Amino acid sequence: MKAYLLERIQTIPLPPEETFAFFSDAFNLERITPPFLRFRILTPPPIKMEQGTLIEYRLKLFGVPIYWRTLIEHWMPEKFFVDTQISGPYTLWRHTHTFEEAAPGQTLMEDVVEYIIPFGVFGRLAHTLFVKRMLNKIFDYRAAMTAQLLGTATEKEICVEQHRAIAG
Repeated sequence: MKAYLLERIQTIPLPPEETFAFFSDAFNLERITPPFLRFRILTPPPIKMEQGTLIEYRLKLFGVPIYWRTLIEHWMPEKFFVDTQISGPYTLWRHTHTFEEAAPGQTLMEDVVEYIIPFGVFGRLAHTLFVKRMLNKIFDYRAAMTAQLLGTATEKEICVEQHRAIAG
């Protein structure tokens, strides 16, 4: 199975504790996910984010419902957290969110997603033809909405993006 890595970096003009607070509210994920996915959190509120928290989601892709369950695998307030897919469309999905002070009152936020698509050669073909492009579109939207919601919207300061295959 081939593993892929999606990396994004964005500077946010808020201190890490405020930036972390925004991203540790699970319901903000609905706000920064593209509307075409019809993403909804199924876990009833309130969701207390901490290591061991389970969150269930539903989205639709081309009208097909996809159910997704993640576990907050690691949690260090104001520094980082890792959510890992327990069930969903990927063989592996591990999303690490890190927050560090870039300058006084600014946060350097990094997303690193390691993922594996099922179905062997067909999964690799799907990645080339569709999945990579779709994930870039979703993370571009997330960056733009984050900029807008956290008061950082400038021109098109989307972010640094790297999307590559890793050993596997």
